[in-house]
Amino acid sequence: MVKRPEILFLKQEEVIEAGLLDMKQAIEVAEYTYKLLGENKIIQPNKIFLGIPDEENWESYGMSMPAYIAGDDAVIGFKWAAESVYNASQPGMPLGIDIILLSDPKTMFPKVIMDGTLITAMRTSATAGVCAKYTARKDSKIAALVGAGVIGRTMITAMKETVPSLEEIRIVDLDLTKATALAEEFDGVCRVIPYDDVHKAVTDADLVVTETTSRVEFIKREWLKNNATVIQMEAHSFEKDVIRSADSIYLDSWEQMIHIPGHVFQQLYESDEVNGDDVMHIHDIATGRAKGRVSDDEFVFCGSYGMGCLDMTMANKLYHNAVEKNIGTLLYQWDSPLWV
Repeated sequence: MVKRPEILFLKQEEVIEAGLLDMKQAIEVAEYTYKLLGENKIIQPNKIFLGIPDEENWESYGMSMPAYIAGDDAVIGFKWAAESVYNASQPGMPLGIDIILLSDPKTMFPKVIMDGTLITAMRTSATAGVCAKYTARKDSKIAALVGAGVIGRTMITAMKETVPSLEEIRIVDLDLTKATALAEEFDGVCRVIPYDDVHKAVTDADLVVTETTSRVEFIKREWLKNNATVIQMEAHSFEKDVIRSADSIYLDSWEQMIHIPGHVFQQLYESDEVNGDDVMHIHDIATGRAKGRVSDDEFVFCGSYGMGCLDMTMANKLYHNAVEKNIGTLLYQWDSPLWV
């Protein structure tokens, strides 16, 4: 008899109940994923991006992010990552709408479908947390986080977790009311100060992290400390001189970045200013092949554009948590398959 495939469906509230908002767990999963990547236990094609009406002037987009993770708990799947400018103009509607599907790599039966919108926010900040853990100076006191959206919230938590020396976190947004509201959320937890002036916020910061939707570079090299760590979590934010002047560059995937239309690293690659020999990877830190920051005098650049494997491993962890806690709704792909 043909097996009737069970698919666990987890809505966003159930993903949260399964432990999504545990930043310490998210950072551990992210670092473990980078270790697997460095050990060649992950197969991950480049993202497939579909912008509407076109790649350069998109008003909405869908992006497929597939990955296979080998090992004792092998899993294959993908995240459908989508954004809509229209949504951002509507009260109560998120800019990003993400779904994650995981399958058993032997039978290819899907085992779970879950909301991935907040997983994106958590794994993005967890990635930045891994970068900061190994590349921020140990005496870092001030962090400037540019962007007070959903990821701004999780980024505060990630920096607080991985850079315990921080005494002040500046949250920056063109909309000061957003930055102020976010700072107030953390009142009594850590010192978060709202800014609407990027220049002022980053000038004396030891650590600068960007999590914006900007389509142009806007942070100048002369604004930054000579021994700062800067972490870019999108395609654009730091001007090219910031990258050109870095003593060390760590990326999640050089290959992926140079294939993303308009990405700052694609631009630098096509102008023959930066090539693969000039960069190291975050997975080199996780496997011990690279040390991260090697002196307090270095200016370090880290960049990530998101990888499906991180979504897969985090989703798989949450899937197991949900099964253990009996969370979610079982669905069935068929009762009896036709034409097998």
